[in-house]
Amino acid sequence: MNGAQSLLSTLTANGVDVCFANPGTSEMHFVAGLDSVPEMRGVLALFEGVATGAADGYARIADKPAAVLLHLGPGLGNGLANLHNARRAHTPMIVVVGDHATYHKKYDAPLESDIDALAGAVSGWVRRSATTDEVAADTADAIGASRAGVVSTLILPADVSWSDGGRAPVTAVPPHPPAVDDDAVRAAAQALRSGEPAVLLIGGDATRTPGLSAAVRIAEATGARVLCETFPARLERGAGVPTVERLAYFAEAAQGQLDGARHLILAGAVSPVSFFAYPGKASDLVPEGCRVHTLAGYRGAATALAHLADEIAPGTEAAVAEPSRPQLPTGPLTAVSVSAVVGAVLPEAAIVVDESNTAGVMLAAATAGAPAHDVLTLTGGAIGYGLPAAVGAAVAAPGRPVLSLQADGSAMYTISALWTQARERLDVTTVILNNGAYDILRIELARVGAADAGSTGPKALGLLDLGRPTMDFVKIAEGMGVPARRVTTAEELADALSAAFAEPGPHLIEAVVPSLVANS
Repeated sequence: MNGAQSLLSTLTANGVDVCFANPGTSEMHFVAGLDSVPEMRGVLALFEGVATGAADGYARIADKPAAVLLHLGPGLGNGLANLHNARRAHTPMIVVVGDHATYHKKYDAPLESDIDALAGAVSGWVRRSATTDEVAADTADAIGASRAGVVSTLILPADVSWSDGGRAPVTAVPPHPPAVDDDAVRAAAQALRSGEPAVLLIGGDATRTPGLSAAVRIAEATGARVLCETFPARLERGAGVPTVERLAYFAEAAQGQLDGARHLILAGAVSPVSFFAYPGKASDLVPEGCRVHTLAGYRGAATALAHLADEIAPGTEAAVAEPSRPQLPTGPLTAVSVSAVVGAVLPEAAIVVDESNTAGVMLAAATAGAPAHDVLTLTGGAIGYGLPAAVGAAVAAPGRPVLSLQADGSAMYTISALWTQARERLDVTTVILNNGAYDILRIELARVGAADAGSTGPKALGLLDLGRPTMDFVKIAEGMGVPARRVTTAEELADALSAAFAEPGPHLIEAVVPSLVANS
């Protein structure tokens, strides 16, 4: 058994049976080893950022890590943006990065780079296998570390991979479940019983039904306000699920949600800050005079909330969202009508991958009473996440429909994910919300004080405009093997979505919507 076979066998023996890959020369023995380890499914991505984003989406739905195979430092570099998102989401993932043979590194070949340093920027665990007989143990350690919610990066030199002497699979040691901090529970209970206004901000594993239920029980018993972090890794919502409001993206709106709070209790979330600095505006969003209490980190937040609910709200039942759907709108598409159509036709057990950005501002309200579904969001803020994450979610849950709501500018970062969707025959319906602009940046241009409204010149506006030429997403999708159509009205979108959900395999719908910000 060579090193690559030892790695693959250890991965599959520990339940890691999907690898999203964009390999190169240094990884050829890993590629060749796939046929000797039939339990491992290899999924080819045409860009490394698709592979890393797909592994992130997979793990968020499967609740277990996938592997990623990348080629040397440049390959890892191409995957960094979505590894950043995964790090922020505490996504378990094993990234295998091939390196030059140990004896070759001294020659400083053209692709030589500091892989360890690159990996350290986005990984919670990094190791380089020095010898073939260490690979199995190193792989098991990587798996164990990842299950605690980190990106684990294993660097595998080519000669360590191809040499004989690989050992039999090693069993990964599971992480210890986080213990409930009784002192933190008592402190939170005291704050909630004080009679002073309190906000419960949840994230991590508390955004699934058990954590949501506990949080809503606490709110109903105490009058506290419950908010979910702005970009949760995975949020369960819809009919039959307790409803929570998300913390707003823009700092001013978030401050309004937190205004007056004297206690802020964090359960799986971090203390809120503005996404960016703005001249003359606060970065820390915690109201003045408000005490911050940490109940639990991202792991174990649901359990801690359950303990707190039993302490402070015994016998209280959490209210859940009642089934409801928006009335199907008519007429030309807008950001509002797109969301209403989605809410009206969303199928049972859907997974919604939301990178709709400005065009999806009304999505949460429109889908609040739709059939129960999961939402994956852009946790780390690095765009180009949505299309790859939809790939991973569909691989993880082949029996569930995946709806990818995708802004046009963000889509172009990782558009080749459509090819992987077609190759793997994944049930993904992608809606490209095409407003021909980086609308969010048009908004931010004014918010940061870079220009007064109406005075911005053509050079500046040209960097925020996606026209000249206008992108044809129908042709792009069809060129990658994905059936596609363009819609301009609410009626057309409803028909296209219903047809896509009814037919297996990937589909793309280009929804033409107006910009929210005038380009002038």
